[in-house]
Amino acid sequence: MGKFLNCCLKNRALNRSPRSQQDSDEGLKDPISTPATNIIQNHDFSGGLHLWHPNCCNAFVVSSESGYPEGLSTKLSGTFAVVTNRRECWQGLEQDITSRVSAGSNYTVCAWVGISGAVQGVADVSATLKLENQDSSVSYSFIGRTSASTERWEKVEGTFYLSIIPQRVTFYLEGPSSGIDILIKSVHVSSPSFNQCESQNTGSLSDGDENIMQNPTFDDGLNNWSGRGCKIVVHDSMADGKVLPMSGKFFASTADRTQNWNGIQQEITGRVQQKLAYDVLATVRILGNHITIANIRATLWVQAANLPEQYIGIGSVQATDKDWVQLQGKFLLNGVPSRVIIFLEGPPPGTDILLNNIIVKHAAKASPASPPVIENVAYGINIIVNSSLSDSTNGWFPLGNCTLSVGNGSPHILPPMARDSLGANEPLSGRYILVTNRTQTWMGPAQMITDKLKLYVTYQVSAWIRMGAGVTGPQNVNVALGVDSQWVNGGQVEISDDRWHEIGGSFRIEKRPDKVMVYVQGPDAGIDLMVAGLQIFPVDRHMRFKHLKILTDKIRKRDVTLKFIASESSSLVGAFVKIRQTQNSFPIGSCMERSNIENEEFVDFFSKNFNWAVFGNELKWYWTEPQRGNLNYKDADDMLNFCSSRNIQLRGHCIFWEVEDAVQSWIRSLSKDDMMSAVQNRLTSLLNRYKGKFKHYDVNNEMLHGSFFQDHLGKDIRANMFKIANQLDPSATLFVNDYHIEDGCDTRSSPEKYIQHILDLQEQGAPVGGIGLQGHIENPIGSIVCSALDKLGILGLPIWFTEVDISSDNEYVRADDLEVMLREAYAHAAVEGVMFWGFWELFMSRTNGHLVNAEGDVNEAGKRYLALKQEWLTRAHGHVNEQGEFEFRGFHGSYEVEVVSVSRKKLASKTFVVDQGLDPVVISVNL
Repeated sequence: MGKFLNCCLKNRALNRSPRSQQDSDEGLKDPISTPATNIIQNHDFSGGLHLWHPNCCNAFVVSSESGYPEGLSTKLSGTFAVVTNRRECWQGLEQDITSRVSAGSNYTVCAWVGISGAVQGVADVSATLKLENQDSSVSYSFIGRTSASTERWEKVEGTFYLSIIPQRVTFYLEGPSSGIDILIKSVHVSSPSFNQCESQNTGSLSDGDENIMQNPTFDDGLNNWSGRGCKIVVHDSMADGKVLPMSGKFFASTADRTQNWNGIQQEITGRVQQKLAYDVLATVRILGNHITIANIRATLWVQAANLPEQYIGIGSVQATDKDWVQLQGKFLLNGVPSRVIIFLEGPPPGTDILLNNIIVKHAAKASPASPPVIENVAYGINIIVNSSLSDSTNGWFPLGNCTLSVGNGSPHILPPMARDSLGANEPLSGRYILVTNRTQTWMGPAQMITDKLKLYVTYQVSAWIRMGAGVTGPQNVNVALGVDSQWVNGGQVEISDDRWHEIGGSFRIEKRPDKVMVYVQGPDAGIDLMVAGLQIFPVDRHMRFKHLKILTDKIRKRDVTLKFIASESSSLVGAFVKIRQTQNSFPIGSCMERSNIENEEFVDFFSKNFNWAVFGNELKWYWTEPQRGNLNYKDADDMLNFCSSRNIQLRGHCIFWEVEDAVQSWIRSLSKDDMMSAVQNRLTSLLNRYKGKFKHYDVNNEMLHGSFFQDHLGKDIRANMFKIANQLDPSATLFVNDYHIEDGCDTRSSPEKYIQHILDLQEQGAPVGGIGLQGHIENPIGSIVCSALDKLGILGLPIWFTEVDISSDNEYVRADDLEVMLREAYAHAAVEGVMFWGFWELFMSRTNGHLVNAEGDVNEAGKRYLALKQEWLTRAHGHVNEQGEFEFRGFHGSYEVEVVSVSRKKLASKTFVVDQGLDPVVISVNL
């Protein structure tokens, strides 16, 4: 065991303000880049703790030769430092790097860390800079954070930039709660370097997989490279020596770019394999044309036999003309391509793309996920201090120069959504905060809640809100959270009168913040604001699940009597009956892409676990008619044939899309008459071609968030789209479809506004047959989702969740969120189906929302979905009674029954269906 150090350095200031990444990128100078050099000395502790110092704690170095102390995971091996006897979260290991950093330079940080001690699951480890200035002031700059575990080395990554060099710069690692040891394997602080960090661990790129790019660093000039619609050139420097390669000796640049898609490319045909995921990392920057910031995109062009060409987005980065940045992404090919080209594109014409190096390697398997550590949560307990205002405004402060006082006369009852979550509760005090002298919209009451929040816990937000006199139009009010430098939406409501209104929402924090403030904002300057009974409380989801299971049993099951008919009914008495449900009839489906059906693993999972489908893009107008008169239905035809052959029902998404950005440029350029003609042609072409094929159509997508066709063709066009669609295909149910209806975070699409929107269409004669809730949701709260469903349910129309996706870095959290949405939908009588907006990694519009990893491994969210599907299948067994009957209660759907006589002779194996309904049903089974 290495030498043991114990020292206590100067305590850090309690009030620190770490700079965000956005802040650290401002005011960048134009440094001359140099090859990457690690400025951390003794970075791998091969020299013991030389140049490292523990901050008010102890540290020592262990290795396989010295042996590992008891309690350390045997999975964490090699030589590493152990930081122990930590009593505060900021205590850790540090190194003075003052003499080795330069003003005006960007630095990339990569440290491999673990934890040990009394911890279950994971704990956050952070990299931080301590900056001691000439005037003796001290500030702290956050660099990066990771969730470390006892099972494997995890990577802390980040960057920092120093515009000036203070008197002293100290780098250190900190973060976990007291009593948890920090384990540090190595630290690199340098110009960004891919291999320095990745080579420390097999958790990112497999050592056995080679870079499939040829001549990736341009040491062989431009061999294997070409320009995509432009010229390319190799350099060792540009801009009078101000631009140098970040690593190696050379870099390439474009020249004479006249289109955004012009760039630099390499054909990789034959070097990429079907159904394998590839990680991409490129070092890039821009130069020229007075553009200082622009997005660079990595894109894959794929040509496959008998299929149209395909463009696959890999990743993008905001590049600057000041320094090199890293573009990262990932891709997978479903089918076997005949040609594949990878290229960089994106900046405006005249701006050159610079590429220093690029790596494309087979992506390593993701490490098993760990559930977050959540302990001692006081579910249902309000974390807001003095919410009742019994102590005047103590605990509150005005944000800005507004004035806070206490008034009387607010509601004594909890807002309905909070009441649904909390159940029986004490009445509210009837007191409210009155906010006056507001000169900015953001001014309102505020409170610090940093120390009251727990990571990965879902919090519900609830309050009563009222406007003062002088309101002349709709006012948006928002309960917001300032989480360090980020704004987090805790709920919104639109108010246009002087009555009390409920505001509700939710949030969750998954990374340890330094400062969290809750505040209420929104009305126009000069309008007084009243806030009563603000509550923020953690929600006990599992308690609600118990309630939902009871509701589910009532509406998704029915009592069934199987009446067996045989030539000798007496021989059936006492026979053994075994019942197995083969399929639940409740529709659950997913969106898919044309290329997905080339992937056998995708097809297998889809066919086994979904009974409905929707096309992600292939039915949209911009796909079927990208240029006027150039119709493309081949992809949709292929997908329809695929689904029909597997008895998968189809939703048609979408005939029109009301948001202007989703409308083709050729349509936007049409005159009113020509546009009306194009709309009629679209309806006739699509609905006649697929008459009777699609059970549903989303007629005009997202009408609460867009108005392109209404603005250009008049208010009647929306209703007319429904009328004509119904005339062309009367068998299809016609839906409205929009987002943020169910989560309380968007005043444009509240349930009340959606209801009015549907009623307006119906008054114009539109045959609206269904209500689509997209379900792109964050941190779902069951009572809030259910409240929206209850309100919409009064219309008597079937409700479908049409595009559900849930995003979280942590698979277990994602699984919990998904379970909330599925249980709420299945337990509500008005909901008649759920569609996912994808489930396979790299084929979803949201990152970290997948249920199945790119190469086919089902993750924790996917396992939760499959577990719910199993829960919602009925199995029963018993014996035939004297009346020749067997009774059970089961979910709606298809069943198999096997009957075995008392003498163990198999009498029959039959199938039957339990149709939807609540009343008991008798089903005859002829043996």
